[in-house]
Amino acid sequence: MHRFHSKCCAFVLVISLLDFGCTHRVVKKVDPAITNADREEIVGVTTNRGEDVRFDSPGGALRNGVISARVRGADYTINLADVNRLWTARVEKSVARTVGLVAGIAAGTLLATAAIIALTKKSCPFVYSWDGEKYSFDAEPYGGAITQGLERDDYSELEHLRADRGLYRLLLTNEVDETQFTNLMELWVVDGPADARIVADEFGTLHPVLHLQPPIAATDRAGNDLLGWLRATDRLIWEQPAAPASDGALRDEIILTFPKPEAARNARLVVNASTGLWGSYMIKKMVELRGREAPAWLESLKPDSDELTAVHTWIAREDIYRLNVDVEEPNGWHSRGSVPPGGPLIAEDRVVSIDTSHIRGDKLRIRLRPPLGFWALNSFAMDYDGDHAPAVTRIAPVSAKTNDGRDVLADLLSSDDRYYAMPSTSDRAEIQFKAPPEEPGLRRTIFLHSRGWYQLHLNTAREPDALALDGIFNHVDGAVRFAAKEYAAWKATPN
Repeated sequence: MHRFHSKCCAFVLVISLLDFGCTHRVVKKVDPAITNADREEIVGVTTNRGEDVRFDSPGGALRNGVISARVRGADYTINLADVNRLWTARVEKSVARTVGLVAGIAAGTLLATAAIIALTKKSCPFVYSWDGEKYSFDAEPYGGAITQGLERDDYSELEHLRADRGLYRLLLTNEVDETQFTNLMELWVVDGPADARIVADEFGTLHPVLHLQPPIAATDRAGNDLLGWLRATDRLIWEQPAAPASDGALRDEIILTFPKPEAARNARLVVNASTGLWGSYMIKKMVELRGREAPAWLESLKPDSDELTAVHTWIAREDIYRLNVDVEEPNGWHSRGSVPPGGPLIAEDRVVSIDTSHIRGDKLRIRLRPPLGFWALNSFAMDYDGDHAPAVTRIAPVSAKTNDGRDVLADLLSSDDRYYAMPSTSDRAEIQFKAPPEEPGLRRTIFLHSRGWYQLHLNTAREPDALALDGIFNHVDGAVRFAAKEYAAWKATPN
């Protein structure tokens, strides 16, 4: 039976203080003898054969390329080369609240001598939901909004949020060396039939889905079977390192086949995916190539400007921060939608509406051509039921207090020129909402509607690298070629 959950956290390489897109850290290699460090535990692995192995407490240790742990009371070891992804957990305890976070690290990008490090998972901001016992990492809004002209709305399902004494509580944190500006925070509450999932598209339209159809086939460009990796939202996540294939190819090609009612004229593709961490890291790297001209270039990216239009055209052409969805029709492949950007640390479910009116027969085939290193893909499913907008209750916050006692409620009530600015990595605020009564027999789904942007802290001391910028922006696959070159240089760097 196809199980579809709303999100999955995913890391894609060994990192320490990573510096990417909406996260400020430095990519580096680490000592090969690392056990559980500080507050992090290795709690399990996904193997290359598609096995989900969960470790007994207190978790596993990675030493000299071998992971050792106990599983259901028995000793367990596995070579890092046989691991697809390591799963880690972190719990922070404070006087006020307990904060927990779970994530995965794709082992396919690790060197044989590298190892897991103490994870400090930080991104653009983080939103934690109070689940009745602790704050759980639940949303990572407006990724990629690296200048005010790119400020955008975000719609994140809060899977962990539970009412506590009549209140919903969120923790908004800046754990990054950047300045974050949040304009709006409100909850959208939907009480619907227990058998219906509610999923948002990138524009904030909510779609009830009743009969999700997983793919019946999935292959990559080499003909490998990916069905086990892409049919359900779980701990099997397809992701490729930013390294060219043996034939030099810089993209994969994934073909997914779904059953389709012959009369279906429209479909909703439900995708669980995120931007790959290496691809996210490239955002800042590519901006910094502009050197002293970077601030002026970011300032030029105004709504409806030629500069912003050029960026969107480039992103669509390169499939880097928006992934085109091609549909096979009688006269060939046609682009009929796109997977929006997100993450890189949380993959959200998103609906992509697909026109199926040109398709004949009882099968629907879609094609994705992800550049290597830029995407982490978890699951795909198709829904053909009639679409209708559910009733939504919008709830404004009733309280918003920072960790130093400031009242920032007025900054978050509406989309305007007021922002809650978080310039420091110690900034955080607790936002509270009144929880409406739940109706028996209905399933409650809660979304966070937020809006904002963030300011990268850039190194702009050098002159622009005109040659690199020309290669990236004016040549097909220039961005992934640059990312692959950077990845190769990173791998070749001694520990």
